[in-house]
Amino acid sequence: MSVKNAFYAQSGGVTAVINASACGVIETARRHSDQIANVYAGRNGIIGALTEELIDTSQESDEAIAALRYTPSGAFGSCRYKLKSLEANKREYERLIEVFKAHNIGYFFYNGGGDSADTCYKVSQLSEKLGYPVQAIHVPKTVDNDLPITDNCPGFGSVAKYIATSALEASFDVRSMAKTSTKIFVLEVMGRHAGWIAAAGGLIEDHNIPVLILFPEIEFDQERFLAAVKAKVESSGFCTIVVSEGAKYPDGRFLAEQGTRDAFGHAQLGGAAPVVANMIKDVTGYKFHWAVADYLQRAARHLASKTDVEQAYAMGRSAVEFALAGHSAVMPTVKRTSNDPYAWEVGEAPLSEVANVEKFMPSEFISEDGFGITAACKEYLIPLIQGEDYPPFEHGLPKYVTLKNAAVDRKLEPFEV
Repeated sequence: MSVKNAFYAQSGGVTAVINASACGVIETARRHSDQIANVYAGRNGIIGALTEELIDTSQESDEAIAALRYTPSGAFGSCRYKLKSLEANKREYERLIEVFKAHNIGYFFYNGGGDSADTCYKVSQLSEKLGYPVQAIHVPKTVDNDLPITDNCPGFGSVAKYIATSALEASFDVRSMAKTSTKIFVLEVMGRHAGWIAAAGGLIEDHNIPVLILFPEIEFDQERFLAAVKAKVESSGFCTIVVSEGAKYPDGRFLAEQGTRDAFGHAQLGGAAPVVANMIKDVTGYKFHWAVADYLQRAARHLASKTDVEQAYAMGRSAVEFALAGHSAVMPTVKRTSNDPYAWEVGEAPLSEVANVEKFMPSEFISEDGFGITAACKEYLIPLIQGEDYPPFEHGLPKYVTLKNAAVDRKLEPFEV
């Protein structure tokens, strides 16, 4: 096999552990320098490939690359930019191949969720049509945990740990003040169509915390919900509510819909917590506080799950190993082999079965009343939040790495995206 360069890019919303996958890709590639000459990263994701803004990772020391394992967010920059179909925008796909040819790139590692899996699959198809072979491997990442086939997605375990911990701590606060003050705490979490993150909030009920969850998978019934809130407060004195940003009314409208759309064409969400909190106040008069976890939940590397960190690294490492074995249009997966004791191994999924497929909360994970999680769900979730993997600290703050991100010299004419 001739020595080729590799291209790696990060896509979509970042996580606490996506850089651990980058670390896995780059460190593994460096161990196979007889087959991969260098790893070029896309500055701001796939846009970096289109505009030929490549980052030369060979300019980074081994120590700096190793530090990615405990640094949150996207070290090379990410983007929300979905390539259209080959028929609708062949120009961009041909540009990718042109850039790959110019820089002798034979490996494409795209680290992201469902949209990036689709892009990776399309690139693999086009490379065959144009006669320029590229080993295209998708590296799974999404806090939403909604990719199919894989047992769970890197990024999810850490956000689940953060949400469960934050909900627990805030609930202790509310409980201490409930007699004369706040009785309701509402925490809004990410999850447009799948309620995996919201489900993590249900783990606190084992700490004798009255909690209600609003899932995207369950149509919001205001009357039933308010009755449940009142019952919790009357029995326990307070109630914690975890609401997914994707919670919606029976007619399909999101509680949090703002009427705008993001770069992928998705409805721009944000604001379910105050909607729910004010709804409770209007009907019951209970004093409330609400919070939106937002970026905090996906950037909280200081509270990352050790399981999540190890799986994120393994997905990056395995992506390179798959490519070197001649595989393409595939994604490494987490394959759970045992619950007790928890054990997992790396599996493999064809991108044709991953692209544009969402994995929702199964009905057996949601309690019969639609406001909680079952024992089966807890059995699934608990291993994913296990273990601590703290970053190093300096002067009281985490010591994260910022890379040089040295540019690779351009060889082509400018390209507008």
